[in-house]
Amino acid sequence: MSANARLRCVINGGGIAGPTLAYWLRRLGHDVLLIEEAPSIRTGGYVVDFWGVGYDVAEKMGLLPRIHELGYRVREVRLVDERGRKTGGFSTDVFRRMLNGRFTSLGRSDLSNAIYGSLDGVETVFEDSIVAIDQEPEVVHVRFEQAAPREADLVIGADGLHSRVRQIAFGLHSAFEVSLGYHIAAFELAGYQPRDELVYVSHAVPGKQISRFALRDDKTLFLFIFRDEHLARLGAWHGCDRKQVLTQVFADVGWECPQVLAAMSNVGDIYFDRVSQIRMDRWTKGRIALVGDAAACVSLLAGEGTGLAMAEAYMLAVALHGCAGDHRQAFTQYQDALMPFVRSKQESAAKFASSFAPTTSIGIAFRDAVTRLMRVPLIANYFIGRDLRDNLRLPAATF
Repeated sequence: MSANARLRCVINGGGIAGPTLAYWLRRLGHDVLLIEEAPSIRTGGYVVDFWGVGYDVAEKMGLLPRIHELGYRVREVRLVDERGRKTGGFSTDVFRRMLNGRFTSLGRSDLSNAIYGSLDGVETVFEDSIVAIDQEPEVVHVRFEQAAPREADLVIGADGLHSRVRQIAFGLHSAFEVSLGYHIAAFELAGYQPRDELVYVSHAVPGKQISRFALRDDKTLFLFIFRDEHLARLGAWHGCDRKQVLTQVFADVGWECPQVLAAMSNVGDIYFDRVSQIRMDRWTKGRIALVGDAAACVSLLAGEGTGLAMAEAYMLAVALHGCAGDHRQAFTQYQDALMPFVRSKQESAAKFASSFAPTTSIGIAFRDAVTRLMRVPLIANYFIGRDLRDNLRLPAATF
């Protein structure tokens, strides 16, 4: 395929990876159809820390001014006991020092909307999803829930942890999902008091943690993390309302939890999911490729999933450009360049997960003590320095 060949690309998923890939493919001059099952680019969700290779890709896209406008310059992570007394935590200056200031925190949906807002000439279809993919040597036939079938040169699954494209092309979700033993929930409340501006406040008991962060417009984000065994004790919980599950699991947690659970009755949308990773031996099959969480979810607890999704999308686009549209060669380059790096991130995330909700009181006390030592640069570098620094060189965008 010649360097100026125009590819027809269908991308399933309008979160982070999908719009990022759409941006770069469109810049390459390809035709892109972006499919998103929600009625619009999503809002709400949770706040993510943003740094590393994703930050570098956002800079190449000219998005950093908007990202910093939307972001929060968090000052402190504060761990508290049942009476609200500080037991641990650290200043986030430790992150900024290690990352030379290239660090911010923002809503995941805010980042997604910023990326989507930068698209030009990308056809988007909402409230739809791919339901079938039939590959031939020179073309892919794609069928959707609502839209008319299309022919394409490439199909990209950027549809997250529960990817429809991955299931169609590679098999059952259970073959690739590795649970880290936790569930997570998040929602926002308006008018909640108290507020600690630019401070991430957390309280933990064995196997459970509740955190809050003050957002703009008098909103507060709450994040719940808990071990799976607490769900198992509920018995047949799958048919239960999410609010009911959280109320039962966190009924004995104390601190501000009773107040939060009582106010939760007014919440409309609650994010609720397993904390899992996707581990695969390959991310491509014929003319189909996966990016972002669909390919290699590192888990929400890793803290860098959004950035990795942007890096994967960018490197896939650059590989297609460098290989003059030869998708076989490009797919191989994409996997070879990223798989070792992403696997190391997954391994680090799996080890780090237990620090969010230690299973014993002694474990909580030890974690809190370690965080108090993070003010010492050598100790901070030992515990988090290696995981913060991304050992991945992004190829230059020469188009």
